[in-house]
Amino acid sequence: MRALIVDDSSFIRDYLRQLLHRMGITCEEAVNGSNALEVLAVAQAFDLMLLDVNMPVMNGLECVKALREAHLGPEMKVMMVTTEADNSFITTALDNGADEFLMKPFTPESLREKMALLGLAAA
Repeated sequence: MRALIVDDSSFIRDYLRQLLHRMGITCEEAVNGSNALEVLAVAQAFDLMLLDVNMPVMNGLECVKALREAHLGPEMKVMMVTTEADNSFITTALDNGADEFLMKPFTPESLREKMALLGLAAA
């Protein structure tokens, strides 16, 4: 299984990469939505994208909308990783192509649970 971690925080990227590696998942990283689209345009397919919302250059909402419109990784599950809990935000993200939400701060167990909801088995 392959995952793309998209977050402007190196701490969050490192933390997610460590958690996913323990589950046997290979990871690549991007620092913002624009960088993620560049990676998706040239990389092998990913099973999962963990996408932060609040980032410079291109935020998570803009990124998920753009990748779905461009049909980049059409089978890839997109999990928004965010502190945003507003229902209108969640509705907008789902309408733009997000599949699930992981609320910050999160635990390894909550990440596993969300992955299971997406049908992605985690070790």
